[in-house]
Amino acid sequence: MNTEDTRHYTTILISLVVAMILRLLEWPATLSMLNPDWVLLVLMYWCLTQSDRYGVGLAWLTGLLADAATGRLLGQHALIYALIAYGCVRLHTHLRVFPLLQQLAYVLFFLLCSQLIMFFIEILQGKPPLSWTYWLPALTGTLAWPAVLSICRAIQWRNPAHY
Repeated sequence: MNTEDTRHYTTILISLVVAMILRLLEWPATLSMLNPDWVLLVLMYWCLTQSDRYGVGLAWLTGLLADAATGRLLGQHALIYALIAYGCVRLHTHLRVFPLLQQLAYVLFFLLCSQLIMFFIEILQGKPPLSWTYWLPALTGTLAWPAVLSICRAIQWRNPAHY
């Protein structure tokens, strides 16, 4: 692996660590139910823009780390992240050129799929039914997408010769 690849993966790793910190921060109860899956949003960005370098395998590993960090069932986030990464990598040529409103529709779709899979896994674990607030992170994640897009683009293009 050359220096450019190392710098590229370091940038991705740092962005995912920051997203994980945002995910794990102790938020007040009101904000906690609105906290989107920042890791998934950043993961979706890298899958859309760097699908040749960041794909399903690295999304799976990212999910395993998210499972370990959040104390969830091991493999739960890994499965979700891998499935969403597959969808993003598969559609990356179309999604990258879509206007922001169309991208938001796909982001909402992917985040709702993530929440739905998580919902079914929790039902299989015997957890009680969830309230309607369970679905709010998908909406707030969609609303946060333009900010994630801007920040990750700024990080990515600070040195365009390496991307």
